[in-house]
Amino acid sequence: MQKYKLSWRDISLNDFKVYLFAMFKAFIPKKKIKNVNDLEHFIQTKSAWVTQVTLYNYLKTRMGTRYVLHFDNDVFMASLDIARWNIYSVALQDLTLFTFSYLKVNFNHQNINQSKEIFFKILDSESSNKMPVDIIEEAKKTFNERLQNINWETYYKDLPFNPSALSLYKWAPIAEELKTLDRKIVLNSMILKWDNVEKEFKELINF
Repeated sequence: MQKYKLSWRDISLNDFKVYLFAMFKAFIPKKKIKNVNDLEHFIQTKSAWVTQVTLYNYLKTRMGTRYVLHFDNDVFMASLDIARWNIYSVALQDLTLFTFSYLKVNFNHQNINQSKEIFFKILDSESSNKMPVDIIEEAKKTFNERLQNINWETYYKDLPFNPSALSLYKWAPIAEELKTLDRKIVLNSMILKWDNVEKEFKELINF
């Protein structure tokens, strides 16, 4: 029987970009966050990075190096897309709320309504990247609900990224019996990535 040999062609372009960026990001000059447009870019790119790196790393850990072979499986890819978009939508919420909570407390930024404007704008822009409409609408609804209950004075220091960590655990296309065993590891893996983003934000913010 002929053995299948992995090659770079087995890895999707987006997958390769994520890991290439993760590998060299420490050497990329960091742009200061000086205005709302810079903040929007930071929220969008960092949320996407955390989502993809944590999700793909979890899949690699559970499936081994042959996980890229599943990219030819339409059912798996459909599940992966659903997982990615759902996790990303929560990651966007968490980082948006964190940044505005931090800005309000530490920079006396009063225009909290910008948080909703930025979040909705990012979601609408993702429709061109084939983010499902139902996920976009659900994300907007959930964000509005979170806005009704948020304490801006404390959110940024009160486990702000737990929802997206739980979302990774919920949506990752891994058998439930395996995920149960992995729960603590999965949650911690995302929290650690968010710790890096939080540190970077505090270093770059210059409102």
